[in-house]
Amino acid sequence: MEGLSLKYRRKLLRQQDPYAGDQTETLFLQAVRENCKHAERYCQEYRAILEDAGFSPSDLNETKELARLPFLTTALFKRRRLFSAPRWRRIANVTSSGTSGTASEIGFTFGDLLSEFRMVLRICPRRSLIGLRPCHYVVFGYQPTRKNRTGASKTAFGVTLFTPALSRNYALRWEKDRYILDLEAVQASVIRHARSRFPLRFMGFPAYAWFLMKRMDENGVRVQLPKGSKLMLGGGWKQFYAEQVDKSEFYALAKKVLGLDDRDIVEFYGAVEHPILYMDCEHHHFHVPIYSRVLIRDVQTLEPVPNGTPGLVNLITPLVTGTPLLSVMTDDLGVLHDGCGCGSQSPYLEILGRVGLQDVKTCAAGAAELLNKVEVAL
Repeated sequence: MEGLSLKYRRKLLRQQDPYAGDQTETLFLQAVRENCKHAERYCQEYRAILEDAGFSPSDLNETKELARLPFLTTALFKRRRLFSAPRWRRIANVTSSGTSGTASEIGFTFGDLLSEFRMVLRICPRRSLIGLRPCHYVVFGYQPTRKNRTGASKTAFGVTLFTPALSRNYALRWEKDRYILDLEAVQASVIRHARSRFPLRFMGFPAYAWFLMKRMDENGVRVQLPKGSKLMLGGGWKQFYAEQVDKSEFYALAKKVLGLDDRDIVEFYGAVEHPILYMDCEHHHFHVPIYSRVLIRDVQTLEPVPNGTPGLVNLITPLVTGTPLLSVMTDDLGVLHDGCGCGSQSPYLEILGRVGLQDVKTCAAGAAELLNKVEVAL
């Protein structure tokens, strides 16, 4: 892999404003093109997909051509292991949660992880998440173990490094080779930390946060957390989708039992197959950062639709080289909006729900069939 240049990725990461998308269109396109050349060169399966689609990295000479870049579905990554860097260059392999029964495995090089770190340093100060004041942490997720390589576990632990961590308590504790949900212990830790002079920060799945707050409400437990405490949520409701509640109801309960205001709640959106940080603004909108572009595609034709029209969420980024993640089609249904009261000119993504459309499954199956043919040819 000698001589590989990723200068445009580096230039993109040096931009001061992480939401100046309209000022970085050319730079973003150049970064995608160089990443596409990299994936074409070092991933034979991805090269076969490009050839089958009649697409070349040199076709990326206008922003509108991003829509022609062949997308891979999250379902495909759950079926196949695709890497665009040799094993010795991939210093981290991360898996998805695998709630559907199978899990994606994504490889990251040192340069990829450094890019992720620089992205976080640009975005998170917008909501005052990075600082030197020590905090206690309650993680609504998995206690880290050597056996757990999920992105959700690593991300949640990473967030506890935003400030010096005085303590870490996990809702899902590892006991006797399995995870145990212990909300009683978490409630006890919340009551204990509420008496501390240091802030308490929560991070993790919103479903477990909701279950804890409901439990506290039913038990008549009310606390007023120290100033600077925050409720940070990410990872979606997963298998608890049926229990998902409206944001207004969620925020109201957080105020009632934890004493947290609306401004103290921060939400994140992302995926192992698209490791870009989407952090909500003060109005709780997921603005698209300069490190990605979002296309919304018609659920029937898969053609891009105008902003304001619902469809399947297609995510594009040039930040990762260990796995060909340039264009990923999710099974999320969403809509892009223009304009927000926070003042950001970047469009924001609203997630409407998760779908299991046959179109998405067909795309994954078709790509997998193509890759099987490549293996036979080799």
